[in-house]
Amino acid sequence: MTEKISSLRESKSARWVVLILVSFTMMCMYYLTDAMAPLQQNLQSNLHWSATDYGLFTSGYGWFNVFLLMLVFSGMILDKLGTRFTGVLSIGIMLIGAGIKYWAISGHVTGTYALSIGSWQVLGETAKSAVVAGLGFAVFGVGCEMFGIAANKAVVRWFRGKEMALAIGLNTSTGRIGTALAMFTPLPLYNLTKDVSAPVLLSIVLLCIGLLVFIFFNVLDKRLDKEESDAGIASDEEFKFSDITDIAKNRAFWYISILCVLFYSAVFPFIKFATNLIVQKFSVTDTFAGYIPALLPFSALLLTPLFGGISDKKGKGASIMIIGSIILVCVHLLFAIPSLNSFPIAIGLVVVLGIAFSLVPSAMWPAIAKIIPESKLGTAYAMTFWVQNWGLMLVPLLIGWVLDKYCIIGSITKVIDGKEEHLTQYNYTIPMLIFACFGVVAILFAFLLKAEDKKKGYGLEKPNVVE
Repeated sequence: MTEKISSLRESKSARWVVLILVSFTMMCMYYLTDAMAPLQQNLQSNLHWSATDYGLFTSGYGWFNVFLLMLVFSGMILDKLGTRFTGVLSIGIMLIGAGIKYWAISGHVTGTYALSIGSWQVLGETAKSAVVAGLGFAVFGVGCEMFGIAANKAVVRWFRGKEMALAIGLNTSTGRIGTALAMFTPLPLYNLTKDVSAPVLLSIVLLCIGLLVFIFFNVLDKRLDKEESDAGIASDEEFKFSDITDIAKNRAFWYISILCVLFYSAVFPFIKFATNLIVQKFSVTDTFAGYIPALLPFSALLLTPLFGGISDKKGKGASIMIIGSIILVCVHLLFAIPSLNSFPIAIGLVVVLGIAFSLVPSAMWPAIAKIIPESKLGTAYAMTFWVQNWGLMLVPLLIGWVLDKYCIIGSITKVIDGKEEHLTQYNYTIPMLIFACFGVVAILFAFLLKAEDKKKGYGLEKPNVVE
């Protein structure tokens, strides 16, 4: 006699269908996030950008999230109005941002722009297309981070007490497929169309498909609400402004958030510059160079669920974060050594970085769900993402400025599409040392988190699956 399933949440097949729906939309979202990364040199050539312009454009992702506190408001909306409404709203915002970005990169914006406040020069002579594309990326970033926290809360809701770390790991890994595709496809697409904005247009189509998929998730999630309401299961307490204060008083929360910004500041900005780094340091073609950074999300795709499953059954979440941060530092230090310019070494280092990229997220996101009540989880994720966005905003700008200021070693002339292009040559040693420094500080905060867990008993080192 089979056991009666009391709700959709108890149905294994229903849980995994929900995970597939949410994760597919994540994949579409992540494609646009990194679709321009392999085209750094093409953007600089076609739109007459400098490395600083490219860094400014890339930093745009965090402008509104950081300075307008949009991520904090996103968490409030999520905890007040729920996952379904927040998810659809966030996809709509992403589509608007993607449209602005496409308009700017497709050649509709020309000239330069400078901004001064009194005698203080806020922004030197910068390509207008980079500024407008950055604004579009900033709008997209609001929707992207909003969807990220909604997706995390949805997965926690459906998998709490079940395979939570595995589910979060799979959700994250599916997003990494989008990142991997963004490493593989933009250059071939550009070579086919001769249009640097073509990957953005493809991204808009994928986001529209993602919206349709997420609407189907809404149908299942609404049914779960009805089942729990009929069973007399009380819904979570709605958001209160005091929730922010309560979360901010939690020391472990800040350790995780700071670890998050340090770790991701050494990974995502690296991906933005990785194709050009590999072209310059390892002397491979632009098209082939994009395949190497793609190994990072692909290795994370395979390993994040594995490590998440281990964390579910064995625990050791804080220890896993320490190990991942140590691996991160080692990889960036090895990339910084000028004499290590063998192509097989580049492949090996990216694969090993993928291991770190799998270890830390597989333990970090479930850890937040252990230290923060579910009614406040959306706000907690939003606050963590807000801290993370400081790094995603400032670090690419820093790396672009450092490249132009300290790392130019010459230029070469290539014939591209029948015309001569002067391409700047960079030495990436200093940027890689900067990334390594972020990892060293991340190790410190991972140890502080482990000590705080031992003191307060959050259970970060204990298994997630409740028997």
